[in-house]
Amino acid sequence: MQSTLSLADLIALGRSRWAVPLLADLAANRGARFVELLHRLALPRDSLVRTLHALVELGWVMRNPGHGHPLRPEYLLTPEGARIAAGATAISATQTQLGLAPGSLTRWGMPLVRTIGSSQARFNELARALAAATPRAISQGLQTLAVNDLVAREVLDGYPPATQYRLTPGGFLLANAGGLTSTA
Repeated sequence: MQSTLSLADLIALGRSRWAVPLLADLAANRGARFVELLHRLALPRDSLVRTLHALVELGWVMRNPGHGHPLRPEYLLTPEGARIAAGATAISATQTQLGLAPGSLTRWGMPLVRTIGSSQARFNELARALAAATPRAISQGLQTLAVNDLVAREVLDGYPPATQYRLTPGGFLLANAGGLTSTA
């Protein structure tokens, strides 16, 4: 199942570094207990608690309301969470294919990839499109994407000099994960 995530979805998904792998795991296993998530994702306990809390707050994950067997999943995806998890699963699989560790992108990594898309973008264009991000956050996100060979930076000759950013082939793979290059 392929899902199209909006820019707003990607910004919300970026609130927690571990949201993508956690949602992908919940989708693959149809829910999970806290201890299972802790071991499968190899996260510190407090990181997992914060991520689950953020995802519950967003309405994408819920505590299992049922009673019964003690091995039943503690956390389940909501219907909206299932939609987001389909995109998170595609992103997670693409990150693995590209050799990126889970949580290796900054908060603004995926929104930047989405905003650059199939064209080239200058820094100020990215700053306008992602108004909630500080210039420092955008700069750090672009640096991380460049280090991971997802974005190429080109310095344009002129006065004053300017820079343009474009996606590399790996960046296009990541942008296409979950239908991310469609319009927001």
